[in-house]
Amino acid sequence: MTFKRILVSLIVTLHVLCVQAETGSHFKRVLFIIFENTDYETALQQPYFQKLTTQGALLQNMTGMVHPSQGNYLALLGGDFFGVRNDNPVDLDQTNLVDLLEQSGYSWKGYMENYPGNCFKGATSGRYARKHNPFISYTDISNNPTRCAKIQDYVAFKNDVARNSLPNFAILSPNLSDDGHDTGAAYAANWLQQNFDSLFNNANFLQDNLVIVTFDESAGHSGANHIYTVLLGSSVKPGAKSGQPMNQVSLLKTIEDEFGLGDLGRLDSKASALTDIWKQ
Repeated sequence: MTFKRILVSLIVTLHVLCVQAETGSHFKRVLFIIFENTDYETALQQPYFQKLTTQGALLQNMTGMVHPSQGNYLALLGGDFFGVRNDNPVDLDQTNLVDLLEQSGYSWKGYMENYPGNCFKGATSGRYARKHNPFISYTDISNNPTRCAKIQDYVAFKNDVARNSLPNFAILSPNLSDDGHDTGAAYAANWLQQNFDSLFNNANFLQDNLVIVTFDESAGHSGANHIYTVLLGSSVKPGAKSGQPMNQVSLLKTIEDEFGLGDLGRLDSKASALTDIWKQ
């Protein structure tokens, strides 16, 4: 490598480090845990989901963008649901959050319970459902073995927590039983409590982390598509309640702004980031 190329590489690296130092004031890592098909009020009737609203911040005006599930997952990464109003496998030749993250030196992973690995593109495998895995629907991920190797089973999440090596951005999708899709909100709440309560009460785990516990859509396919969403983390005011209108693209915008990523030039370019639940 020539001296000029080394110098350019060093300048780029220093720029990335400076951008990261200037951003990330509220969190350095963000983890989505996404459940399925439940009305806002139904989720709040579950004692554990209700308890989390006292530990973290409740978004009282959070809505899904579309029915059924898949479009909401796609919007979280792509800033749009691209007209997808079904759960059939879809391949999108579109830029996405992964592109922005990698360009700025941030790490990412998808933790998909029961995902079989090896860039699997099938609709289902056991209790795993592709429609709940947005990464695999973007072709610049699914056709890139290095990238799609970062889509892993839920077991990988446990290992990364134990090694204190969670990425800057991650989505965790439980399987069709544990996410409540085939079982209901009570089952989902019980799974979350059993697997995460110790982490949610661990100050070391929450330090510099933002955990977003949310649902993809409401139970019915009419009405406001009002969904439960709670944010937990060291910078979140416990018991805060936000009335700010939010959806999946708004949460994407919050991440883009926090990490200084710019935007994808879609709905995220005009969305408003979350502002009223932080300690400072």
